[in-house]
Amino acid sequence: MSEAPRESLDFVRQIVTDDLGSGKNDGRVHTRFPPEPNGYLHIGHAKSICLNFGIAEQFGGKCNLRFDDTNPVKEEDEYVEAIKADVRWLGFDWQDRLYFASDYFQQMYDYAVQLIKAEKAFVCDLSLDEVRAHRGTLTSPGVDSPHRNRSIDDNLDLFDRMRRGEFADGSKTLRAKIDMAHANMNMRDPVMYRILHASHHRTGDRWCIYPMYDWAHGIEDSIEGITHSICTLEFEDHRPLYDWFLEQLDAFHPQQIEFARLELTHTIMSKRKLLELVDAKTVSGWNDPRLPTIGGMRRRGYTPESIRNFCDRIGVAKFKSTIDFQLLEHCVRDDLNKRSPRVMAVLNPLKVVIENYPEGQSEELDAINNPEDASAGTRKVPFSRVLYIERDDFREDAPRKFFRLSPGREVRLRYAYFVTCRDVIKDDAGEVTELRCTYDPATRGGDAPDGRKVKGTLHWVSAEHALPCEVRLYDHLIAPDEQTPESGNNPEPRASARANSGATQKAATAETNPADWKASLNPNSLTVQFGGFIEPSVAEAAPGTRYQFERIGYFCVDPDSSPGKLVFNRTVTLKDKWAKIAKKGK
Repeated sequence: MSEAPRESLDFVRQIVTDDLGSGKNDGRVHTRFPPEPNGYLHIGHAKSICLNFGIAEQFGGKCNLRFDDTNPVKEEDEYVEAIKADVRWLGFDWQDRLYFASDYFQQMYDYAVQLIKAEKAFVCDLSLDEVRAHRGTLTSPGVDSPHRNRSIDDNLDLFDRMRRGEFADGSKTLRAKIDMAHANMNMRDPVMYRILHASHHRTGDRWCIYPMYDWAHGIEDSIEGITHSICTLEFEDHRPLYDWFLEQLDAFHPQQIEFARLELTHTIMSKRKLLELVDAKTVSGWNDPRLPTIGGMRRRGYTPESIRNFCDRIGVAKFKSTIDFQLLEHCVRDDLNKRSPRVMAVLNPLKVVIENYPEGQSEELDAINNPEDASAGTRKVPFSRVLYIERDDFREDAPRKFFRLSPGREVRLRYAYFVTCRDVIKDDAGEVTELRCTYDPATRGGDAPDGRKVKGTLHWVSAEHALPCEVRLYDHLIAPDEQTPESGNNPEPRASARANSGATQKAATAETNPADWKASLNPNSLTVQFGGFIEPSVAEAAPGTRYQFERIGYFCVDPDSSPGKLVFNRTVTLKDKWAKIAKKGK
């Protein structure tokens, strides 16, 4: 038996620890991550992946990757392969334990026959709408199906004919025979199988009846020997049904444990809604960087380490809460700060001519790749007479606390020299088009030998050597709410989420007004900016390479890049609002 971890445990890990201590399941820990292959995974699934694989890893157990492919109408191999890639990218390995619900279709069928023979299941001719109408309400019992008391032989015959394809879609179902007056409506003779003449992505046309999730779920767990079946909170009311099926079959009985799923401000967490956006081409696909899909976050430049750290920070709880998106960005920013090389890029360029720098001359200056990582070393950046700086770094009429470039003011060019603005060139419309400056050759490297100081340090690129780039700037897909409370979640949610569980519920989410959720879409969620320049060190950067653009933010090379065309996605800005929130909360 593995030694229990010493750190503070969430309630799921506490259950596992207690089970190990009591010798339950012969000291085994076996979990599973069970996605439906009907879409791409998103950040909410990442929380479940980290929980299930993390528990197995932490307690010396195993975790299966199992696809619940029980609905052939919505499932595709594309989704299967994307999900496998996402789980691997997050850093987890199911080894040889890749399973599908469809692996067990025959065994599920045989179990259903067993329940029919035990008079615990029957074939019903009611339509699904009629089944719902017969179910009753929370305050009134349901009504028995007129077919509930069919004989065992009739049910066996009809169920066999359902399997052989003799009946039309929706004309019959197999239902469990439990209690139509049960206080839990999930126990009121639930449907176990429906007829669906549709080709399955793995079994083809071998089956035309398909199991419902509530029926399939427990059987899959039982067959695989799962010890802890960890589900999201909406399955809590389904647990009595999970237990009932396994008890009637006298099968190995895993323990179902429910936790609150992840909700993020300004974020669509419904796979159905994400599919609508993809199908309507509102976004460029499942891997659009504006989406909370793992593929979208990967393309945007998020690291797997940052997502795992985020999932650890938010913890696992039994109550519903909404996490501020700023915490996720904080985790991304914190990780990228440690690992991203620095480069200089100018997104909105203003031309600068160093008048006393020799024409036709250039030199290479040493620049630090990452001040957080000494092993990253340095690189060479070219300097020449004509440069570009950010247009926002110049003001002709500078306010008192503006410490960047203005007429007559001296500033430092990062890694280069002190420069002073001597003249401003404008076009006929009065727009500033060029600055004329001088430099002090004695300040090479960015410091003055006479000890004089400047208050402003600017980034820049050499016009002669700079590479043009396209930059894609992303904002929330759900329009930001200016009234979102900054103190919505404590910087350590695991320790204090009980006190803050509802604090950010007013923040904009896609679930606020389900009927008109598309009205909440942010029309400015993507801004494409052309005309920028970046230093030449990134010329051969592969898609997925992450950088910090000094003084601007973190960016990632997009797959749309090609030789001679550099495209960058902004991953996250440098400004860390969450750090300020955390500081206030101390």
